[in-house]
Amino acid sequence: MEQIQTSDENEFEVDFLECEKRHVFLLLMFVGGFYGAFTYSIRGGVFCNAQTANFVMLAMSFGTGNWQKGLYYLVPISAYLLGTIVSEALPNPIKKHHLFRWDTILIGIEIAAVLFLGFLPESTPFQITQITINVITSMQYNTFRQARGIPMATTFCTNHVRQLGIHIVKAYKHRKDQSVRSRALLHLGMLAIFALGGMISAYLCTVFQGKAIWFTLLPLGFIFIQLVYADLYKEKEVFDRIPKGH
Repeated sequence: MEQIQTSDENEFEVDFLECEKRHVFLLLMFVGGFYGAFTYSIRGGVFCNAQTANFVMLAMSFGTGNWQKGLYYLVPISAYLLGTIVSEALPNPIKKHHLFRWDTILIGIEIAAVLFLGFLPESTPFQITQITINVITSMQYNTFRQARGIPMATTFCTNHVRQLGIHIVKAYKHRKDQSVRSRALLHLGMLAIFALGGMISAYLCTVFQGKAIWFTLLPLGFIFIQLVYADLYKEKEVFDRIPKGH
């Protein structure tokens, strides 16, 4: 365990950065589920959290000769790619200023994007919401990679289903190993919180329409405050440490 010296000469132990804590990933997974149900329910009947479906639709459109429709799917795919490029290129230049980590700034950007989307009139073309969520979910997926050393995805479920199956088998083989069982429960929890986010989103969309997305400001705001506090005070002495998985 690494010993970190604070400015007042007191020692404290730090295993993982605030942005790697499991509750941060659980809250982001909730937000991911909310986004998925939001765009599917009232913003065009699509899922913007990942791009597998868009690639399938692109291939099907090209395969049936519908080239115009197929080319359209390059728009969300390119937006997702842009989010990855931005989130990969910016962390190091931002860290040189020694004020806020990229992880913190990203949550701030996400909050601003959610505020913007909530203010859009219902008559606004769906593509604006879809592309915005494509970009922010891509950046979120590429930025938040490991929760306390465990690889995680906060915007879709496929890997958690896979990991749950793997750890169910491991837990059966190694019945006395509590860590394996804990990992299985963690992935199960991630799946459950994603579904909960989707359920709440689907209901709120029927009541508030586009403004339902503002509900995600609660978990995002909580994360943002914690990350800001960590950057300015709690983890200032270890600002140069890179989150695991990067």
